[in-house]
Amino acid sequence: MSFELTWHGHSTWHVSVDDTDLLIDPFFENPNTALEPGDLETPEYVLLTHGHADHIAHAGEFSDATLVATPELVSYATDEFGFEDAVGGMGMNLGGTVECGDAFVTMVRADHTNGINTENDRSGGMPAGFVISDTEPTQAADADATTFYHAGDTSLMSEMKDVIGPYLEPDAAAVPIGDHFTMGPWQAAVAVDWLGVEHAFPMHYDTFPPIEVDAEQWASDVRTTAEAAEPHVLAGDETFSLE
Repeated sequence: MSFELTWHGHSTWHVSVDDTDLLIDPFFENPNTALEPGDLETPEYVLLTHGHADHIAHAGEFSDATLVATPELVSYATDEFGFEDAVGGMGMNLGGTVECGDAFVTMVRADHTNGINTENDRSGGMPAGFVISDTEPTQAADADATTFYHAGDTSLMSEMKDVIGPYLEPDAAAVPIGDHFTMGPWQAAVAVDWLGVEHAFPMHYDTFPPIEVDAEQWASDVRTTAEAAEPHVLAGDETFSLE
């Protein structure tokens, strides 16, 4: 089974699990992509971690996909972007796992905020991260599974060490490093260590001035703090294949 990760800048990732395509947090107004939303074929699934504009700005360009998000965010995206289909017909919530084609998607906690900036300031429910695997997660360790963790916008949280790492067993993780609104580089390096992943990727940085950081410093911190992990600073629109 193939498992490919493509970073389109900021927190936007295209994940292909065999014949299933998933697009996470579509936002193409960032300096690390050369693409416009229309350059991509509509994926089968669109995953939204939370309702901030830099994570949902181009969701409406993919409204023919099935939406994976909290019920509150599904309601907003249905009203504003024209989505007609959501997992379970109503979205999902923290701790749940849903089957999305050839992938299994588990929604996990992210420590962040989630108000949607509208005239009436709607709630997006709880912010989230996603763990995407080619096998259904169980208590039994599965050495043959391939699993990717998109941390969403989060601070460093003990759930990475206590739950996500040991029980969901990600092989690779994308962590925000931009500081100011999320973790900064050194905290993100600690997160990589706690998760126990083999491959780590930075995201949510260099998009606008408050989150301009040196990704190579993060990579150096990872090599010092999480010796088992290999950091990969991808170029925009670059693809990495998980073996």
